[in-house]
Amino acid sequence: MSNTLNLIIDFDSTFTRVEALDVLAEIVLEGDSSREQVLRRIQEITDLGMDGTLDFRASLEQRLELLRAHRDDIQKLGEVLKGQISRSFLRNQEYFASLSAATYIVSNGFTDFIRPVVAHYGLDPERVIANEFLYDEEGYVCGFNRDNPLSRSGGKSEVIKQLDLKGDVYVIGDGANDLEIRKAGYANKFYLFTENVEREKVKAEADHIAPNLDEILYELKMSRSLSYPKNRIKVLLLEGVHPQAVDIFEKEGYQVEYLTTALTEEELCEKIVDVNILGIRSKTKVTEKVIQSAKRLINIGAFCIGTNQIDLEACSRHGVAVFNAPYSNTRSVVELAIAEIIMLVRNLPDKARAMHNGKWEKSATGAHEVRGKKLGIMGYGNIGSQLSVLAEAVGLDVYYYDLEDKLALGNATKCETLEELLGTVDILSMHMDGRPENNGIFGAREFAMMKDGAIFINLARGKVVDVDALREAILSGKLKGCAVDVFPKEPKSNNEPFESALMGLPNTILTPHIGGSTAEAQENIGEFVPRKIIQYINTGSTTGSVNFPNVQLPPVQSAHRLLHIHSNVPNVLAGINQILAKHNINIVSQYLKTNEQIGYVITDVDRAYDDELLEELKLIEPTIWFRVLY
Repeated sequence: MSNTLNLIIDFDSTFTRVEALDVLAEIVLEGDSSREQVLRRIQEITDLGMDGTLDFRASLEQRLELLRAHRDDIQKLGEVLKGQISRSFLRNQEYFASLSAATYIVSNGFTDFIRPVVAHYGLDPERVIANEFLYDEEGYVCGFNRDNPLSRSGGKSEVIKQLDLKGDVYVIGDGANDLEIRKAGYANKFYLFTENVEREKVKAEADHIAPNLDEILYELKMSRSLSYPKNRIKVLLLEGVHPQAVDIFEKEGYQVEYLTTALTEEELCEKIVDVNILGIRSKTKVTEKVIQSAKRLINIGAFCIGTNQIDLEACSRHGVAVFNAPYSNTRSVVELAIAEIIMLVRNLPDKARAMHNGKWEKSATGAHEVRGKKLGIMGYGNIGSQLSVLAEAVGLDVYYYDLEDKLALGNATKCETLEELLGTVDILSMHMDGRPENNGIFGAREFAMMKDGAIFINLARGKVVDVDALREAILSGKLKGCAVDVFPKEPKSNNEPFESALMGLPNTILTPHIGGSTAEAQENIGEFVPRKIIQYINTGSTTGSVNFPNVQLPPVQSAHRLLHIHSNVPNVLAGINQILAKHNINIVSQYLKTNEQIGYVITDVDRAYDDELLEELKLIEPTIWFRVLY
C-alpha cells in the first residue's frame, strides 16, 4: 500500500448502514407518544441536508432541537452502531483495518459515538474528524461546537484543506458534502457509495458509482485484495429456488437475477453470456452449447440431488465447477415414500377419489397394514439407505439391491441380484441416480419378475422406467398400485399442461416432482449450495463439487493465492513452478489434485507478483482457466 494514497471516508450511511442521528432519535424517543411523527420529521431534515437542499448547519440544529439526548443515550448509540456496519466493510474488515494509517473518517456526525465504533473495527480513532457535542451539567446535549468547520456546509472541504494531505486523495461517501471535497479540488476522485442509499442529486456529479467497498478496492487496484469485485459477480437463479439463496448471494455482494421458471436451451444460451454463477433445479438442461455460450461462468449450482441435467464433461472442459445438494432433501423424499407406501397398501387413492365423487365405500377389502410387508429398495444411496431406517421403524422388512457394495443399515437384507429382490418384495421403491446408463432399466421384463399384487414407487428419475410397461402392469392387475413423482417429460412451469399415460389409472398416485419440495428441504438446499459456491470463490475449496477434484483449503494468511485449472496431462505442475522460480516467487504452500479430466493446482505465494507472471501462467498450454484469488 503506497503511503501517498489517502482515503477519506464518510461515516453515516457509508461506514454504517444508517444515519446515526436517526438512530439516536429512536433511542431517545422510545416510549414517547409522538415518536413516529418526530422520527419522520428528523428523516426529512436528514435527507434535505444530505442532498444539499437544506444548509447543513440548519439541518443539524433542527434535528438536535427535536431531541433531548443524554450522555448515556450517546453511549448506547455507539453500541448500537457497532452492529450497523455496512456489509461490504464487514466483508473486507481485515484488509480494511490494514489501511488504517491511510484512512480518515471525516463526518458531519459526532466524535462521541464515531470513535468507539471505528476503534472496534480496527481503525485509528485519532483519525476521526467530526463534530463535538456540548453537554449541560446534567449530562444532556445542549448544543455543538460551532467553531468546528464540520458544523456548517462546506466544512468537509475546509477540513481536508487544513490536513494538507500529500499524494492522491480519494473520497468515499453518500452525500453532497462528500462531493464538495472533490469539487473544491482537494480530492482526485469522489466515489458515490450507494450500498445503503442513493441520492439522485449527488449521483449526477459523482466520478464513480460504487455499490460497495469491493468495487472501490478493485477499481483502485489496492494491494490485489480481490480477484474481482463481488458486486460485478452475476448470479442467475432459475426454477424458483428458495429465496434463502437470493439472500445469501446478495449479502455476499453479488448481483442476483431470479426467475421462477426453467429456460429452453436457446433462452439460456442468450441469458447466460455474462453470468458467473448459474443456479438451477432439475428441469433446466445445461448442454455443451449452453456452456460454450457462457463467457464468464465460474460455477453451476444444482439446487437438487441429481446433476444428470448438466453436461458435466463440458463443464470440466471449460473450467466450470458444479455443486449440488446430495443430502439436503433426503428426509423429505423418504417421508413421501413412506406416506405413499401406506396409502397404496391401504388402497387410499381409490377410496379418496370415490368420496369426492359422492360414493361411500367403507370396506376392509384390499386394505392392509404395512407391518410385516417386504419393502425392496433399488438403489441404496443417501435416500435409499435412510428410507431403509424409517421403513424398519414402521414395521417393514427391508431388502435392497445396489450395483455397488453397500453396507446394510439396521436389519436390512442385501440381495445379490435384481431378480432376487423383485421376486422377494411386496413393495418396490426406486432410488437410483440419473446417469445415462440407468435410462430405461426398468421395463416389462422387470415388472414380470415382481410378485403379483406388488406396489411400485418411483421417486428417482423419470427416464429409468418404461411408463407404458408400468401402465400395462397396473391395468393387467400385475401390480396393485403405483406412485410416481418423476416423469420422462415434465412441464417447464406450472403454466404448462401435464400429460402422461399413467393418468386415470386405479390406485395410482401421481405427484408433480415434489419429493424434495418441502419448506425445510428447499431452505436447506437454498443455504447449502450457495455456501459451497461462495467457499469456492473465496478460498478455492472444491469440497462437494461433482466434477472437480475435491480439495479443502483454509483461507490463506499473509500470502496470495493462485488457482490453475488445466487438462490432466503430465508436467503442468513443473511448468507452473518453473515460471514462479523465474520470477523469484517463493511458494508458501501448494496443492495439486486431479481426476480423469482435469488437474487443479492451488499455489500460495508470499510476495507481490507482476502482471507478466500472471500472463505466463495463463499461457501454459493445457490451461483451461486461471484465477488470482487475492
